Amino acid sequence: MSDITQLRKDFPTLKQTIEGHPLVYLDSGATSQKPQAVIDAVNLFYTKNNANVHRGLHTLSEVATTQYEKVREKLARFLDVNAMECVWTSGATHSINLVAAGLTSQLSTGDVILITALEHHANIVPWQQLAARTGAKLEIISVDEHGVINSDLALAEIQKSKPKVFACSHASNTLGNIQDVQAFVAKAKELGAITLVDGAQAFLHLRPNLRQLDCDFYVLSAHKALGPTGLGVLYGKYELLNALPVYQTGGEMIDTVSFTKTTFRQAPAKFEPGTPNISAVLGFGAALDYLNAINFDALHQYEQGLYQYLIQRLQSIDGIKVYGDLKNNIGTASFTYKNEHHYDLAMLLNSYGVAVRSGHHCTQPLMQTLNLNGTIRVSLAFYNNRCDVDAFISALTNSIELIEG
Repeated sequence: MSDITQLRKDFPTLKQTIEGHPLVYLDSGATSQKPQAVIDAVNLFYTKNNANVHRGLHTLSEVATTQYEKVREKLARFLDVNAMECVWTSGATHSINLVAAGLTSQLSTGDVILITALEHHANIVPWQQLAARTGAKLEIISVDEHGVINSDLALAEIQKSKPKVFACSHASNTLGNIQDVQAFVAKAKELGAITLVDGAQAFLHLRPNLRQLDCDFYVLSAHKALGPTGLGVLYGKYELLNALPVYQTGGEMIDTVSFTKTTFRQAPAKFEPGTPNISAVLGFGAALDYLNAINFDALHQYEQGLYQYLIQRLQSIDGIKVYGDLKNNIGTASFTYKNEHHYDLAMLLNSYGVAVRSGHHCTQPLMQTLNLNGTIRVSLAFYNNRCDVDAFISALTNSIELIEG
């Protein structure tokens, strides 16, 4: 795709060298790189419009407030939802914890919370804690030996368990598998479950239409979708969202306060106490503009082609085993080489300027299921190209030769 060369120029981090080699950034699953427009938006706020929002009557505060709320509206249009259904949080982890804490009064002994074996710790531990508080049971939809969930078996498990809460990732952060969330959510809701989808990994690759998906809650992190760190989103159907109790308290989210009683504002304000991460919101607004300006469908097809090229090159190396669904994937390859430790390979790859992730990727239960202590994870984004893949394969081959002696 000819436009990729131009798009890569928008990402200043990609222009540097590491250990004397051009940077090959293959860790977008951990965090995406940021286009210059996002960096400029953050800088502009601090150099020209730096003021608190929702408080002052002076010009700077009014400008900052207007720009801040426009990003919420922009996000709502991107997701095809109402702006009042979008809450700013510190990240997807915060968003999930907010929902899990808020559902405490709605669960009781014997109720089922159902998740999948692919989940990030952030979509496991809050539900474990909710189960411990309420006496509910946490049940798991299993994966096969390759780390793949059979959709028919998953639907049967949802039917069997009749969960009160169903939570799953839109795409696996470790393996990249795209889950059949449309079918899973529909089945769970048919049985009366409250549904939450973790979109942290999927958002950059699969533009979600939440009206069509129809989940009750959807969470994401800005930094995985070209935006700044420290900002997340909680989408919730308004009636369910507003019914959740306040999670944290402080200034701005209150209606009235006395020494004997406090009343709170309606959502989304009731979940946004204190001074928000204004610069990150404005930076995320620039990221949304960037994503709106590119041909999302064409870039998705490009990513898929690049991913298949990566898989082809990886599988040509003896001793490499790639896990996950290799056909229905956002562009993540998680692999092992024989019995070699993933840390050793990752360190050698870094010496060639190649940035990958190694370890359990915050999915220890999945690693235990697959009988692994960790993997090397290569996660692509649209700003990667075949030269990146070729450089990675060359570095990997050289690293293996060093290990083998």
